[in-house]
Amino acid sequence: MLTWLTRPTPRVIKRLAVAFGVERRLKQYKLALQAALAGASLQAMFFLRRVPVRKVRHAGYRAMGMRLAQTATVHRGVEFRSPRQIEIGEDSVIGFDVILDGRCGITIGRHVNISSHAAIWTMQHDLRDPNFGAHGRPVVIGDWVWLSFRSTVLPGVTVGEGAVVAAGAVVTRDVPSFAIVAGSPARVVGERSPRELNYTLKDDLAPWFV
Repeated sequence: MLTWLTRPTPRVIKRLAVAFGVERRLKQYKLALQAALAGASLQAMFFLRRVPVRKVRHAGYRAMGMRLAQTATVHRGVEFRSPRQIEIGEDSVIGFDVILDGRCGITIGRHVNISSHAAIWTMQHDLRDPNFGAHGRPVVIGDWVWLSFRSTVLPGVTVGEGAVVAAGAVVTRDVPSFAIVAGSPARVVGERSPRELNYTLKDDLAPWFV
């Protein structure tokens, strides 16, 4: 059932639906099931984000299809959308109440620090569309990146290795490696130095309940 929902309808099924005059109904049925599946996934993620045991949350995220590295840390309250489209690399830390919208795909590299209340969006409404439709593109966050408090990354952006996004910044276009960006829209205001980064973020003493 899940495979049928996530893949294009086979030609044989389409021809049978046309022959019996139920093509439209079949399409509506499939869309309804897809919506129900997405809703159930979202509800499950809302439940998991509140579980007060980090290892249990991590296991739940992986069971939902997220590619979460064993040494990564996700704190409580993180809002995930479409976890199957999200990858989080080794030694990366996701802070409290972060939003990760994986509907079009998010790839987060190694040793990435995403501070509390930051947001990464891969879909947004098109203000030029008379029907207010949505469109999106994947987001890539390189190794050693720091997204500071309440920063926002919008669809289609790549944040290069070692870059820093200042608190409250809104990133609307690609960020060069090791650049420091700030403002809305974010602009380069400096460069990170030195570039030989070798720190780790893993804290084995971090409380198990956060």
